[in-house]
Amino acid sequence: MLRVAEAVERTDTGRQRDANEDSYFARAPVFAVADGMGGARAGEVASRIAVDAFEPERDSSLQPERYLEQTAHAANLAIFERAKGDETRSGMGTTLTSAVLDGDSLSIGHVGDSRAYLFRDGELTQLTRDHSLVEEWRRQGRLTAEQAEAHPQRSIITRALGPEPEVEVDTFTLTARDGDLFLLCSDGLTTMVPDGDLGSLLGSGGTLDQLSRRLIDAANERGGRDNITVVLFRLASSDREAAPASEDATLVGVAAEREGFSAEAVRAGAREPAGVGVPTTTRRAAAPAASDDDGPGARRWISRTIVGLLIAAALVAAAYFGLRQVYFIGTDEGNRIALFRGLPYDLPLGIDLYSERSSAPIMLDDVPEDRRSVVVDHELRSYDDAVSLIEDLEKTTREAQDAAEAAAQSQSPTAPGSGGPSSAGGSGSGSSGGGEAPAGSDGGGAGG
Repeated sequence: MLRVAEAVERTDTGRQRDANEDSYFARAPVFAVADGMGGARAGEVASRIAVDAFEPERDSSLQPERYLEQTAHAANLAIFERAKGDETRSGMGTTLTSAVLDGDSLSIGHVGDSRAYLFRDGELTQLTRDHSLVEEWRRQGRLTAEQAEAHPQRSIITRALGPEPEVEVDTFTLTARDGDLFLLCSDGLTTMVPDGDLGSLLGSGGTLDQLSRRLIDAANERGGRDNITVVLFRLASSDREAAPASEDATLVGVAAEREGFSAEAVRAGAREPAGVGVPTTTRRAAAPAASDDDGPGARRWISRTIVGLLIAAALVAAAYFGLRQVYFIGTDEGNRIALFRGLPYDLPLGIDLYSERSSAPIMLDDVPEDRRSVVVDHELRSYDDAVSLIEDLEKTTREAQDAAEAAAQSQSPTAPGSGGPSSAGGSGSGSSGGGEAPAGSDGGGAGG
């Protein structure tokens, strides 16, 4: 069972804005970041409504993803109704990226271009996909990742809370681990600081308060063109601090990694011949010192033991680093398409040679039948190849769903042009509400 061991929130107006339209919510196990938009400080109002939607006590009977989705829908309707009754706030909206820890799982809800990241084992992974015009072009292959990072229309988003009475919310769940560090942030950080630098800053050590200050300072030093908000929280095992600090204590979590052992290393060791791998439960114990009475035989035995341990450590290290370089695609417990690192094998005693890195908001059953084989064959791939394949599967699935929906509408007696009622006001009609308002191509839940 995991808990939030440390959390910090920080927001800054930036160097080029007069007001801060970002808002955040941080009350473990729930966290959220919202980046508002609209004239006459309407963005500040919209983002505040979004995070205030998390104030009521969470209904524990709701599944985490459902909770995040319902909260976002409630906030969306509240913002929409508020704007409808006040002309000065017409078209206002906000992004919303939220997270809730439930047991050993972290669920994410996402609308807009604020982001959620995972920093694990020294690696930074972007968990959310921007609902922006530039990101859509990148997915379509019209822009490279490098071109998208510097594109002048990067701030045009295609989905937000508020402009329409309905909105589509991306939700997904990932398996969390002891020591995981999560970052929720507004685009005032990510437009100034590229992912490579974010990873270096998060890996620079120190408390979360120090890390949050470094992130905001980095964004301001590079121009600070927008408001900057960061929410950082680190997870730990619920019983980690309760473990006895004795010389014979079992090593777990970060303590084990400091001693050269980790879950991946143990799993890799389980694949070696008996006597070579590392035992599943490793205990520290002082080795008996050799006395003058032990004789040369005892000293030779100790020397051979040391050599054997060094060889075993080298084999474990090689296996450990090898497993970190390979990825494959499969499905998570919810039958969503997921990215895994390691080898697709389960060993006896419940030992897995892989770990889940992230999951996509598409179900295996929704993927066209002729593409499902690439999900279930568990072919080993590089990280970039696996991520690219998941993006392609998302695109193919979305296109198939759009085609099926269009075909169904063309046969419906109530389709536009057939004399029946039109679908105006639904989630497919976008609204541009200003320079930073959602683009009409995907506004209000058209799907990103």
